[in-house]
Amino acid sequence: MSATETTGHDVRGAADTSAIVLVITSNTGVERDELLVPPARLRERGLTVVHAAPDRGPVQTFEHDTEKSVVVDADLALTQVEVDDFDAVVVPGGTVNADKLRRDPNAIALVGAFAAAGKPVAAICHGPWLLIEAGLVDGQALTSYPSLRTDLVNAGGRWTDQPVVESAAGGRTVITSRNPGDLEPFTSAVAGAALAVTVVR
Repeated sequence: MSATETTGHDVRGAADTSAIVLVITSNTGVERDELLVPPARLRERGLTVVHAAPDRGPVQTFEHDTEKSVVVDADLALTQVEVDDFDAVVVPGGTVNADKLRRDPNAIALVGAFAAAGKPVAAICHGPWLLIEAGLVDGQALTSYPSLRTDLVNAGGRWTDQPVVESAAGGRTVITSRNPGDLEPFTSAVAGAALAVTVVR
């Protein structure tokens, strides 16, 4: 089922001259700003953003992993996502969020499908855990929350401490950042990569 069918809106038709970005999370444990800021900044640039989670509906966000914050409604369930409807995928952090996603077969398959289709895959903070499970790290230059460094290196990645890292090893575009303090350059990189896809769409 496509995003159009599930949301009741012609997503691709409404934004056929720009990019459509998918944000995927679990239904809890999501770092608030890493979920809220990228969609806001992308929409300011004229991009369309759709949020998907294992269950369509409430997503509990947190600040610093420990303090409950706002609840956001996901537009789609992960099983309702059609990769062809989108130009890029973004994986926010939050330790619990990322840990749940890396154990979710639908999330793993989804980011793998984006990469296989030549579409950018972006992850911030603990989000790169999902990229490990999807087999997207080997040979890539990446960054992350510091505690993921060993995991990423063990998976074949080349870790570096920078606000945003864009890598295209193996023909896959992977964008990573470290924490909420990097959201502005992270979102700019996502926007640029997603818009580049629309040029060749």
